[in-house]
Amino acid sequence: MEPAEGAEEEALVRCPVCLRELPGAHINSHLDRCLQAGEAAAEPPSKRPRLAAAPPGSRAEGEPEEARPEEGPPVFSLFQKGRGGGQSPGAGGRRSGAGRDEAAVQPGDGCSAAAALRGASLAQKLEGKPLAEQLRPGSLGDYVGQERVLGAETLLRSLLESHEIPSLILWGPPGCGKTTLAHIIANNSKKNGTRFVTLSATSAKTNDVRDVISQAQNERRLFKRKTILFIDEIHRFNKSQQDTFLPHVECGTVTLIGATTENPSFQVNAALLSRCRVIVLEKLSVEAMEAILMRAVRSLGLQVLGQGDQHGSSATGSGSESSESPVFIEAKALNTLAYLCDGDARTGLNGLQLAVQARLAAGKTTPLNITKGGSANGILITEEHVKEGLQRSHILYDRAGEEHYNCISALHKSMRGSDENASLYWLARMLEGGEDPLYVARRLVRFASEDIGLADPLALTQAVAAYQGCHFIGMPECEVILAQCVVYFARAPKSIEVYRAYGNVKECLRTHTGPLPPVPLHLRNAPTRLMKNLGYGKGYKYNPMYKEPVEQDYLPEELKGTDFFKEQRT
Repeated sequence: MEPAEGAEEEALVRCPVCLRELPGAHINSHLDRCLQAGEAAAEPPSKRPRLAAAPPGSRAEGEPEEARPEEGPPVFSLFQKGRGGGQSPGAGGRRSGAGRDEAAVQPGDGCSAAAALRGASLAQKLEGKPLAEQLRPGSLGDYVGQERVLGAETLLRSLLESHEIPSLILWGPPGCGKTTLAHIIANNSKKNGTRFVTLSATSAKTNDVRDVISQAQNERRLFKRKTILFIDEIHRFNKSQQDTFLPHVECGTVTLIGATTENPSFQVNAALLSRCRVIVLEKLSVEAMEAILMRAVRSLGLQVLGQGDQHGSSATGSGSESSESPVFIEAKALNTLAYLCDGDARTGLNGLQLAVQARLAAGKTTPLNITKGGSANGILITEEHVKEGLQRSHILYDRAGEEHYNCISALHKSMRGSDENASLYWLARMLEGGEDPLYVARRLVRFASEDIGLADPLALTQAVAAYQGCHFIGMPECEVILAQCVVYFARAPKSIEVYRAYGNVKECLRTHTGPLPPVPLHLRNAPTRLMKNLGYGKGYKYNPMYKEPVEQDYLPEELKGTDFFKEQRT
């Protein structure tokens, strides 16, 4: 005979794991929690997962408050990577779609990543994700650099801290922190209940954008929930794809955050640009790079040689007792790496990772003198190892982007200012960055007439000869040809007399009212009898036939007496 319903609720059942007696209605959730926490080594009598969950807010009689399960369905240890890894509070109340969106952009929190790194060997720390991704900060407090934009009491920082995120275009060079800043915004938006979705313009299509916007409209209409859409490399979207965002950013359906390395003035629609705030991020300073690299060194457990005993506590190169040799890195190596990565944090961290991995693979130990007077054998990473990891000085130059125009402008102005050292520097920046030497040679041909002109007529000959030489032999042999031409132009006298006079002529043509004056009859050629009868060429004086200067007008009657070389342009 089955017991009555009231008696079933009052009956106590003993947990086979911890032997605690609980009401029968709560035994399933308690047993799942008991197994997950690993409170006993005994194997449960049934391997079948229990699907029943205690009603939200219920608690077994006599059970301590801190042992209550979190809201939402139970999570079994079979699906967990480690013991005790449960859901975050409030996870059960979220829609599955939103959870996927947020999980897709969840960054590696700086503190939790560092804690995870401390419990593993150095080789394990360097496996898997790149070091730049492992140590990506998750809060504004851990964000290094960009003080001009994100410093204390700045407008953007105040908006981020108050969770009032406007539509933004983050513009800056690679590795300056654009994606990291977006991940920090993602962390903050989750705490505020805002949905955060990320797409990459390198792989996303217009339909993907429309799907996200459709979901954002539903979220806003049904749940009053905001959506932030992060588009990485937004300049890869063409103009029509960017137009998709316009009405939805305008009415606030989505808050758009775009990241780009290209000048948004050229690569982003003007209409979309007017609806977003452009945040210009600069390349990281050497000091900021050193701080980022030192954080990585502490997380990896390396010891810095040349800075006293500042990091002596983490000299083992491992977070636990092991047979690994301690790993040391010279302070000079870190300083060199901070300079060579040219403000790119991703390049600096990945260069450090590559250098450490290479030395660990070699496995060669070196006798070292510790600051306190002791000595030890360990793996040493020197400045040469860091340089070898980077392979080159990481010159930032984009021959198809804004840096291309910035450098040629700097070269042009340096030659105009007769600074031969600066001229050579900007030339080398372009050539070593992969610029087409014929492009530089063509610009030098223009410079020869525009800025030197009649002050040294041989400059044009030099420029054309340099172009021909570059065309004949190519790089790298032609670099010295361009260098010779650039130095010649920097030292040459300058004259813009012809350039200015021609500009005055163009201005005269643009501002002339009415029809342009006809060519005077005496200046016209008369190849036929009819044209001669009409007066073509009548009265023209053939200059070589006269020994003395010929008095003759060559300008139209309306412009008689005009001197374009003396007239100043307004």
